[in-house]
Amino acid sequence: MEKREPDYVKIFSDIISKKKPEKLSTCQYFLEKERLSSLDVIILTRILFYDSETNNKHKSYDDESIAQILEYQKKNKMTNKNTAEVFKVSRNTIAAWKKKIKNN
Repeated sequence: MEKREPDYVKIFSDIISKKKPEKLSTCQYFLEKERLSSLDVIILTRILFYDSETNNKHKSYDDESIAQILEYQKKNKMTNKNTAEVFKVSRNTIAAWKKKIKNN
């Protein structure tokens, strides 16, 4: 059975065109992609709906997004704390992801 996922590009395009047209230029990079990763969806959601703090309690990240976050950390030579602040997750989450990647 094929795993289907929502067409996030279409969903966010509709939201931007109908409710947030002023954010089109900011989000254009993501809307040009063929498929959005879960990290892209989180970033777009933050851009469109949260100008301040967000509640991360129910967020989930796929392996691709975790790898992107850890690669960003490595490329920018950041600590777990700094990375956690940028992506608004706990530093313990970053440490757990690193441990998970190391064990695989």
